[in-house]
Amino acid sequence: MTVDIVARVTALLEPLAADHGLELVAIEMAGHAGSPIIRVLLDREGGINIDAIAQANSWISDELDAADIVQSAYTLEVSSPGIERPLRKTSDWERFSGKTAVVKTSRPIEGRSTFTGVLAGLEGEETLVSIDDVTYRIPLDAVRTARLKVDFDSIDEGKAR
Repeated sequence: MTVDIVARVTALLEPLAADHGLELVAIEMAGHAGSPIIRVLLDREGGINIDAIAQANSWISDELDAADIVQSAYTLEVSSPGIERPLRKTSDWERFSGKTAVVKTSRPIEGRSTFTGVLAGLEGEETLVSIDDVTYRIPLDAVRTARLKVDFDSIDEGKAR
C-alpha cells in the first residue's frame, strides 16, 4: 500500500515540481496507516531556500488534497534533501560523480553490502564506486539505499568533496 501511494504521489508531483522550477528528489512515507507522514524532498539548481519550500508546501498540500490519494489524515513535510541527499534516480549517479557516497545493497556484492567511496559514474545498469583504488560495480537493482556523504575533513581544509 505504501509503495503504491508513494508512486501515485510521485506521479502527481513530479511534473508540477518541474513546472515550478524544482526537482522532486524523493517522496517518503513514515508513521502508521491511520496517520501517515508524507515527506516531499525538493531541490533546485543552486539549492533551495526556505521561501521556495514554504511556497511549495502550499501548492503540494492543495494538490494532494484535490487528488485524494491518501484516504486518512496525514502530516505533510516539505524540505530540502539536505547535504547528505539520497540518490534515487539513475541520473543522480552521473550528476554526483566524483562525490563521496554511502551505498547499501540488498545483497552482498563482492562480499560486502555497504560501500563508502567516491562515485565514479554509471555504466549500463551498474554504478561505479571507488574505494581505496578499487572500483566496485554495483547493479542498480541491488541498491537498497544511497546517500551523499559529507567529508567534513575536506570542508575544514577548504576542499569539500
